Formats: sequence, structure tokens, C-alpha cells
Amino acid sequence: MKIALISPPASGKGTQAKWISRKFDIPRISTGAMLRKHVADRTEVGMLAQEDMNQGKLVSDDIVIKMMEARLRKEDCKNGFLLDGYPRTMRQARALESTEVPDVVLYLEVGDEEIVRRMSGRRVCPNCEAVYHIINDPPESEDVCDKCGSKLIIREDDKEETVRKRLEVFKEETSPLVSFYTEKGILRRVEASGSIEETRNNAERALEQLGNL
Repeated sequence: MKIALISPPASGKGTQAKWISRKFDIPRISTGAMLRKHVADRTEVGMLAQEDMNQGKLVSDDIVIKMMEARLRKEDCKNGFLLDGYPRTMRQARALESTEVPDVVLYLEVGDEEIVRRMSGRRVCPNCEAVYHIINDPPESEDVCDKCGSKLIIREDDKEETVRKRLEVFKEETSPLVSFYTEKGILRRVEASGSIEETRNNAERALEQLGNL
């Protein structure tokens, strides 16, 4: 089973990707996680990507395509995979078409204001990388990590102005993928504004339509 997830930021894509990966026993391939690893390791790719990420821009297609093509050639992708956050642009989609064609593309739909609420409320521990939310999952002490006691921070790409910029970029560059995959007959829309469980149920119903569960 070859599945791709596309969605705006803070749609819960990562959470749903973990569940789908376990369900089908296929590797979850997250462009975000791969890029963050490069940034943390201060590789050449990471340094190039960091500036774009901080400004709310999509990372260069050249960087992402090269990284993903190498990943999809690995042995664990032979029987399927789950793409978490790829493709994000039409150029990436066409590059994917030349190597692997998804069986289904799930599009997680969330309203703009809900996305801003979710992202601007995030707090991250710079030491142990624990993640909190001031409304949904606050730390016991304000701005202090429960696990290691470090002062929590707001990541640059979680600030409201950056979030709104990312949404603009998404609509300009990623939304055309919805039409692209709809025309191919493989897009399934999933309402993702509710709870994790509600979104999971919606995703499961979408996948059941394929007759593969």
C-alpha cells in the first residue's frame, strides 16, 4: 500500500501517519522529521533548509526531492510506504510520479483559525524536545518543562505571523495538489478539525472505501 498525506500545518498529520503506518505495517517517511534531523546535525542540507523553515517558507524542492528519492530506494519501501508531508508542491508531485505513484492520497482538512490556535499555542523544550500546548496539554508550571525543568520556548515557525505566512504558502503551492490528485481519482478528503480520535475515524472510513482494510 502506497499512501501519501497532504495537509496544511498542524492538521494532525503526524499523529495519523503513525497510526496508518502501524495499521498497514509500512514505513512512515516524514520529510519534516528528516529535515529536522539534518538541521539538528547541522548538515549542509540542514543549514540550507533552516533559513526557509524559520521564515515560514517551504524548503527548496531540489533539497526535498533529492532527499526523498534516496529514501524511497531503500529496501523497506519495497512493499509500500506512507509519505508524511510529501509531496508539497506540483514539482514534487511530478517527481514522485516518475518513481512511485501513490495508491491513495489523504487530504486532511482544517480551517485556518484552528491551525493558528494549534500552532501558536505550542511550547517546546530546547533541551529534551518535549512538546506542550498552553491549552490542550500545558506543563505543570508555566513555561517550564515537566521532564527536565528547562524553560520552554516558542519555535520561530510556531509564531502566529509565521504560521499565517505558512498558510499563504500552502494555499499558493500545495492546494493545487488537491485538484491534481482529484483528477487522478485517488484523493480522499478527511475532516481533521476535531479530536485525534474523530480524525482517525474519518481517515479509517476514507481508507475503507478502497476495500483494503
